[in-house]
Amino acid sequence: QVQLVESGGGLVQPGGSLRLSCAASGSIFSINGMGWYRQAPGKQRELVADFSSGSNPYYADSVKGRFTISSDNAKNTVYLQMNSLKPEDTAVYYCRLIIRPLYSQTKDYWGQGTQVTVSS
Repeated sequence: QVQLVESGGGLVQPGGSLRLSCAASGSIFSINGMGWYRQAPGKQRELVADFSSGSNPYYADSVKGRFTISSDNAKNTVYLQMNSLKPEDTAVYYCRLIIRPLYSQTKDYWGQGTQVTVSS
């Protein structure tokens, strides 16, 4: 069974940095897309950054120049480097991977979410 495990969230002061990680494990044939979403209390989930093989990464306007999405394919892991953090970045962050398992159809997989709180 394919599982995603997120890590790296926490409490940070404005202007600080965090790096989120999302590692996939299980019977994986290939990973065809990676992305990060976030959801603040009382708000809809929004796309933060998206990385796909063969295409340039996408960033929401609110995070351009501050966040960077990257991946380590050998480890089946996607990262989100978050710099110059602002209080409005406070949210639960979710990774999303498009995965083709060995023995089933390609589908979206979501991490459990990791809390990022930006506050002094």
